Amino acid sequence: MSPALLFSFVIGYFLLLLAVAYFTSKNSNNDSFFIGNRNSNWVLVAFGMIGTSLSGVTFVSVPGTVGSNGFQYYQVVLGYFLGYLVIAYVLLPLYYRLNLTSIYDYLAQRFGPVSYKTGAMFFIVSRALGATARMYLVVNILQLFILDKMHIPFWATALVILLLILLYTFEGGVKTIVYTDTLQTTFMLLGLVVCIVAVMNKLDLGLGAALSSLKEKGMTTLFNTDANAPGFFLKQILGGAFITIAMTGLDQEMMQKNISVRTLKGSQKNIMTLSTVLLLVNFLFLLMGGLLYLYAAQNQLTIKGDDLFPAIALGDTLSAGISVIFIIGLISALFPSADGALTALTSSFCIDILGLKKRDDLDEKAKRVTRLSVHLGFAVLFFLLVMLFKWIDDKSIIDVILKVAGYTYGPLLGLFAFGILTKRSINDKWALIICLLSPLLVFGIDFINNPEWFIKRFNLSAETADQLKAFSTRVFHGFKIGIEILILNGLLTFLGLFLISRKTNPVEAHAPVVNEN
Repeated sequence: MSPALLFSFVIGYFLLLLAVAYFTSKNSNNDSFFIGNRNSNWVLVAFGMIGTSLSGVTFVSVPGTVGSNGFQYYQVVLGYFLGYLVIAYVLLPLYYRLNLTSIYDYLAQRFGPVSYKTGAMFFIVSRALGATARMYLVVNILQLFILDKMHIPFWATALVILLLILLYTFEGGVKTIVYTDTLQTTFMLLGLVVCIVAVMNKLDLGLGAALSSLKEKGMTTLFNTDANAPGFFLKQILGGAFITIAMTGLDQEMMQKNISVRTLKGSQKNIMTLSTVLLLVNFLFLLMGGLLYLYAAQNQLTIKGDDLFPAIALGDTLSAGISVIFIIGLISALFPSADGALTALTSSFCIDILGLKKRDDLDEKAKRVTRLSVHLGFAVLFFLLVMLFKWIDDKSIIDVILKVAGYTYGPLLGLFAFGILTKRSINDKWALIICLLSPLLVFGIDFINNPEWFIKRFNLSAETADQLKAFSTRVFHGFKIGIEILILNGLLTFLGLFLISRKTNPVEAHAPVVNEN
């Protein structure tokens, strides 16, 4: 299929989203943008959040991991399920009890304004980096397989896609995204299932035979029992749980959609439905990856990693229809994470940093102008960060995203954990310092423990690499920190907050908030 025809499907998909945005953003106001007037249907939110939780990284990177790690990624998925339980029955009751628009307002009530701004700042940094890394992956695939052949430069592709996302989120915000995410999740899951069936037919295998073939080739290994390895199953499950707590439960983008549901019970149904469906969907992505590796071996293709799925789906060996379905599924996986992040960052900056909802000196029109200006500003930031990732050109984006999340979400995890699990108050003015020192300390530990990761990405000399590896072995005796680096970061933040804390007097205003948990 010609690149121009494939690209026409992308444009047609955008026009469909714009039509949905037009009808859903009618009579929208600032509350519609921030929390959907707290009137969203929990079924729509739950279904749409599947796409937001997965993103283009899952669509491309997770199948690519099967060749080297088998089904071990599912260890993390099991951890995700445990994390969703904590969100549903610990965090959501807190957010609804306090009637929060921004979840970081909890930190203001519990600790003070510095903690509040610190939490919001770390969310903004975390989500901006994570969302643009995901966006880069998908834009780069569109560029390599379609737009390079049309002689369109990468920067133009990124700019046009951002402008289109900006168009359909500009007015409606969360009110619109609840519906567009539902549409996009439908296309993404449909694309996944159709691709699985198509590849199985090409291989002339049923589900049972496919799983048997994968088992024979050692690609169905689920649990890693090497305690020193980064992929050790206890590390992965525990790390997955805390990743979900931090990247969903303490993330304004994800919680913004949840608290747009009218009732706590409805929001909890949303979370538990989402967590159950993700168990199945992630298994299907791993199955897809295994099938693609079998298909590549049968056709003597040497592709692997993030390039595997797009290269086969958009190549000449499958049908033109599969190419269209893959492209629609891919961009359907991209937009729920990109549009939601853009909206959530705008909300957080307006509410948490600018204090827009509390500005009595501004009327609704002035607040709207401010909101739209911030929204446009974040779109520009997204463009710059996507170009930065293009310059870095890392071949394993999911690895980069989890690494960055370990550094940036750790302080949020420590702040919320200290607030919920203790009754102590802190010297609020030191909160930012603690939350900056913790990731810096973790970076130093990670650099010593896992020098290979840095050697690979920063092209260190062979002599320096050998020295770092030898030093790492002497200090850690072969033990490797994996995704549990987030837990370590959160723990160091927790300990730092304890050092600047004191026992709370029972009559102090913060005590009732803690006692309710």
